[in-house]
Amino acid sequence: MKFGIISLLTIAICGFFGWKFYACGWDKTFAKSDKVKVKKVSFTNRYGIKLVGDLYIPKEKRAEKLPAIAVSGPFGAVKEQSSGLYAQTLAENGFITLAFDASYTGESGGKPRNVASPDINTEDFSAAVDYLSNLPEVNHDEIGILGICGFGGFAINAAANDTRIKATVTATMYDMSRVNANGYFDSMDKEQRYNLRQQLNAQRSADFKSGSYKIAQGLPDKLSGDEPQFVKDYFGYYKTKRGYHKNSINSTGGWNMTSSLSFMNMPILSYASEIKSPVLIIHGENAHSRYFSEDAFKKLVGDNKRLLIVPNANHVDLYDNMEKIPFNEITEFFKANLR
Repeated sequence: MKFGIISLLTIAICGFFGWKFYACGWDKTFAKSDKVKVKKVSFTNRYGIKLVGDLYIPKEKRAEKLPAIAVSGPFGAVKEQSSGLYAQTLAENGFITLAFDASYTGESGGKPRNVASPDINTEDFSAAVDYLSNLPEVNHDEIGILGICGFGGFAINAAANDTRIKATVTATMYDMSRVNANGYFDSMDKEQRYNLRQQLNAQRSADFKSGSYKIAQGLPDKLSGDEPQFVKDYFGYYKTKRGYHKNSINSTGGWNMTSSLSFMNMPILSYASEIKSPVLIIHGENAHSRYFSEDAFKKLVGDNKRLLIVPNANHVDLYDNMEKIPFNEITEFFKANLR
């Protein structure tokens, strides 16, 4: 077999930097592990929306069926970013894992695109459990979920409703209902909320008239330097080679603007106190969003709940910083509670 100079150069580059080049056959933002197998899968949620995910399976042969974990998030990200990193790392530690794109995003189905929903995004986790519970290599009584950022809130909501979920982990969690209804740091009062509802409902009329959906403002393509630090942190992940992905809403655009309406009207953590299964909530000490996790933890009851604050970590550190993400604690939590 003969190779041209370009082909040989590509092979050499891929061998050294392979995870950063889509041309190398690896479309993720993190390095590929040689300890797991990955395959693209699809399944349908209760609303008939086709979801697409990456299934990570340990290469090491085992006689017994394995515990499984469904992973999604951050809010506005795709499976090729942070959720894939979490899924791959946990698969290296003996779990079958599924990183999936939520409805209306990434490679998953649903129209219009870039819509978020407190109900449907919670359902997406249960649909992932549907899929995992029917895999012959999975122990169907040992399935957990892990939600990152906004999908941490959906994970808690799913755990409150879906008794098949035996253990739940959230990382750098957002309560999307709270932030949409109250603003950051609960700075929005009821009159401001009413005014926002007026604006968003007027946008609904405009969207219907135009036959399209206005997109909310996402991250800027360039920083001015005056942005809050957490916006700069997001930019440093989504808009640079560190975490950019062409399918990610946060990398390339913004959400459907009127998605906020359903979150303002439907609190997702209403029944968190009724979760009987173990929950581990993880957040960074220096994260602007830390109060979401601390307050969600206060809603939980029982002695099988834990809040883990990671020293000197900000919100985005828990997306991909392998020195900050407490994978040892996450692995031990799932091993202890999915067995």
